Amino acid sequence: MDRSPVILSPFELDIAAQPDALREFARASPSPSAELAAIARCDYDRIVFTGMGSSHFAALPSWRQLAADGRSTWRVDTGQLLDIPRLITEATLLVITSQSGASGEIAALLSPAEGRQLSRPLAVVGITNDPGSPLGRASDAVILLHSGPEATVSTKSYLNSLAAHQQLLHALIGTGAPDSPAGAAQVVSGLSPVSAAADLARVVTAASNPRIAFIGTRDHGATALYAGLITKEAAKIAAEGFIGGQFRHGPLELAGPGLSAILFGAWADDTSGPVTGLAGDLVATGADVTLIGDLMLPGTRTIETPRGTTLTELAAGAVAAQHIAVQIARARGIEPGAFAYGQKVTTTL
Repeated sequence: MDRSPVILSPFELDIAAQPDALREFARASPSPSAELAAIARCDYDRIVFTGMGSSHFAALPSWRQLAADGRSTWRVDTGQLLDIPRLITEATLLVITSQSGASGEIAALLSPAEGRQLSRPLAVVGITNDPGSPLGRASDAVILLHSGPEATVSTKSYLNSLAAHQQLLHALIGTGAPDSPAGAAQVVSGLSPVSAAADLARVVTAASNPRIAFIGTRDHGATALYAGLITKEAAKIAAEGFIGGQFRHGPLELAGPGLSAILFGAWADDTSGPVTGLAGDLVATGADVTLIGDLMLPGTRTIETPRGTTLTELAAGAVAAQHIAVQIARARGIEPGAFAYGQKVTTTL
């Protein structure tokens, strides 16, 4: 038997460093800055959230909360926003999330080409790791991620983006205290989803026609979208993320043997919700079903994550997704997270 030690990939080392990155965010950004507090006191005709990839997904819970609070708010990825520039008005609060602050779409939005008309928003909030990036320099207020360098697929920067958005919400809505990044760090440092993730990976690699669907309701839709993206990046296999009922509208035809469905936000106290019903329907088709939460159902496996604050639950789900991507990559005999064709920062439009 081969007992050679497993050498952790840079992606896995970044996963392990996430609790410390969250603690650093908590230490360096204990409360909203004076600039952010001043911006929050202004009146806006709309709040527009934008970004690309996982940075954009991290804004979904903020957008949901502000919409629930009665605010006029949009969530549009930056590529689409470049096509509909009139969405930005002179009374807009524009919130841009970008780990690098320098992706191609962000740069184009901040420095429009000749002939492209873009209104200057009333205020820009940049959520980024680099204050000297185009985003950092163009922002009226910057929430720094303090996530440090990242080798490959988004890990530390995603969790810290979630924390940054909770700080932004606290400034804009002003109720209660922002979710504790240090508390989330403690929870994710104690997660050990490797065994269940490895079981799922064996099912995926044994299938003759594998399909992977990540599904999340409410705020957990962000985690499902993130999981679909990083699994493609880290494990080089087709996987998609779906928000809630999207999966029943067409993609349900992917069900049956060979489908691995991973459902986020599966809670034992919500057995009448859509997650429980969908899980049961998928099991009946012969699909393999993994639940992320504390819900246990016959014919499924559960990667246990605790109930808690919004940040804690989303961070724990993201870590579970990362371990699933790692185990699928290892089961396929490839280095988790190593880019074959892309790169860390996409600058080409």
